[in-house]
Amino acid sequence: MLVGYSSSEEEEEEVEKEEEEEKEVEEAAAPKQSCSRKRREEEEEEENGGTARKKHKTERKAPETRLPLPGCLVEMFPEDVDSPPEDSALHGGRVRTFKHERGNWATYVYLPYHPEDEFAELLDELLSVAKARGVVLNPQEEFHLSLSQTVVLRHHWIQPFTQSLKAGLVHCRRFVCTAGRLKVYCNAERTRTFLGMEVCTGHAQLLHLVQAVDRTMTEFRLDTFYEDPSFHVSLAWCVGNMTGQMKECLQELQDVVDDHEEGPFVLRLDCEELRCRTGNKTFRFPLE
Repeated sequence: MLVGYSSSEEEEEEVEKEEEEEKEVEEAAAPKQSCSRKRREEEEEEENGGTARKKHKTERKAPETRLPLPGCLVEMFPEDVDSPPEDSALHGGRVRTFKHERGNWATYVYLPYHPEDEFAELLDELLSVAKARGVVLNPQEEFHLSLSQTVVLRHHWIQPFTQSLKAGLVHCRRFVCTAGRLKVYCNAERTRTFLGMEVCTGHAQLLHLVQAVDRTMTEFRLDTFYEDPSFHVSLAWCVGNMTGQMKECLQELQDVVDDHEEGPFVLRLDCEELRCRTGNKTFRFPLE
């Protein structure tokens, strides 16, 4: 009886031992299964979300792979490009009255004067007399009578600006003005001095033209002409403020004009066509 009882206890102990060993095996396998399950979940996330992450990465890099703008578009908006410094020595020492910028066009309105041979001879004599008195003058490259200040015009304003001028001049008639009195002028910046011939007849008609031009200037918020203008044709110029030196010999220069070969020289300007110079373009407006 005792033996049988002893055998039953041993069997129970063996069963319990086997159960404990199985439990230990299961517990040992549990972390591995957890890690394996976590790995499988991560792999599934990579498979399902990989495309989205790649897309997001591609979108983030998109700005770095933009195609460059075509050259024709870049040239249309060149304001950001720095302009090289201008050498005044290439222009006889002349200095710009305002900074040159791409897209900005120096613009002015004027009446052209076409000199005759007699005028050319007179000018040579005037330059010679001034040089003998210590003032070296440079003849104008072209001769005109200004009807506006020099203003800055943006390129896209050129067409509407000239159209406005044309409309404002539609009722202006052609006329003749004359000049014969020399006068010294200096620009506002005191960088250039001019010898000019002041108008003596046709002043009222010139004021009428200036009023038409000023209306266009006001429309584009640009500077209008001087309040009390001294209309003149510039003959020659020099660098700097040489007003004092030129006035010292002004009477002698005037004597050259008054004692010309066939009597006092009178500059005759046929005001038949008003012009507008903007950059390298010239627009013409015939008067009635």
